[in-house]
Amino acid sequence: MTAHRQATMGRIREHAVVLCLQDTTELDYNGQATAGLGPLSYEAQRGLYLHPTYVVTPQREPLGVMNAWTWAREFKQGDAPRGGVLESVRWVESYERIAEQAGELPGTRHVCIGDRESDILALLVMARKMNHAADYLVRCQHNRVLPEGGKLWDGVMASAPLGRIRFEMPAGRGRKARAVEQEVRAQRVMLPDRQGGQLEVTCLIASEVNAPAGTKPVVWRLLTNRVASTLAAAVELIDWYRARWEIELFFLVLKEGCRVERLQLSDVGRLQTALALYMVIAWRINRLMRLGRTLPDLPADLLFEPDEWRAAFILNKKPVPRQTPTLNTVVRLIAQRGGFLGRKHDGEPGARTIWLGMQEIAIFVEGARYARQFNDG
Repeated sequence: MTAHRQATMGRIREHAVVLCLQDTTELDYNGQATAGLGPLSYEAQRGLYLHPTYVVTPQREPLGVMNAWTWAREFKQGDAPRGGVLESVRWVESYERIAEQAGELPGTRHVCIGDRESDILALLVMARKMNHAADYLVRCQHNRVLPEGGKLWDGVMASAPLGRIRFEMPAGRGRKARAVEQEVRAQRVMLPDRQGGQLEVTCLIASEVNAPAGTKPVVWRLLTNRVASTLAAAVELIDWYRARWEIELFFLVLKEGCRVERLQLSDVGRLQTALALYMVIAWRINRLMRLGRTLPDLPADLLFEPDEWRAAFILNKKPVPRQTPTLNTVVRLIAQRGGFLGRKHDGEPGARTIWLGMQEIAIFVEGARYARQFNDG
């Protein structure tokens, strides 16, 4: 992925702030004869774990995959602890890589964002050790004891609220879309670092008020090295955390669009090579989907080769325009090759139809280029 990482750095360089989203997902290859697989959540399952850092802008434009680890868990031996590297180390290693890249791109602020699994003291200590070359923003799962006594969350909730925010919570995971209103609090606190010292952090809590009856209130507890003494500063951090959904979408495209869990390869080494390629493909699909919706009038040649966008017209039996078409026009044509109907009530195409359409485009373009070589010969 070296070439992709270098191109990603070029895109990052154009922005003042980028959000570096990291997360871990399971890849289930149960029942496949791939050498080197390990257990998953259940010891009888077989597969791999994938932990990428996926970079987006605060406006959620996907910029690329910065790095990724894949590994197979070791099998448990009786009642003994599982061997191998602690999986929590991946979060700290990812922060280190993000901070190192931030040093290479001093004009861009890097923000490392993670869910509850990233609430690891070692990550916070590493950030301090590296002089916070990259900011961190992690969802807090540990209600830590403060040096002066009392619990972290209680102390923050006892402070005066900075204000309220309102937003639309999208549908997902069995829930309907609905309006959410949260009261926001933030407090600068000192936490024990278990090394005889203390860490200075901001704990931000956004708690839903007036949640509908029978609905679990939306509460986010976040830890960051950044100061958030005003509502505007706190809202910016909350918006950045909400962008973490983009890595979930990336995993969805990787699994449901690219169907990487259906790969049938002889060993883990070949599987890892294929996954590296499919991660780049999943990023591109996400980027096309996002920009096709948010910047529909962009010239298509900013994201497609001329042969690609022309193929989209030819395969849909439409005349090829002399002028470069818009991005949205080409994305919709490609998605139509993947089953998108394009009716008025269908909205914009999703990742799956774009991916299926791009496969047809790639085959057509490759054939056309071979034909040109044949004719030239």
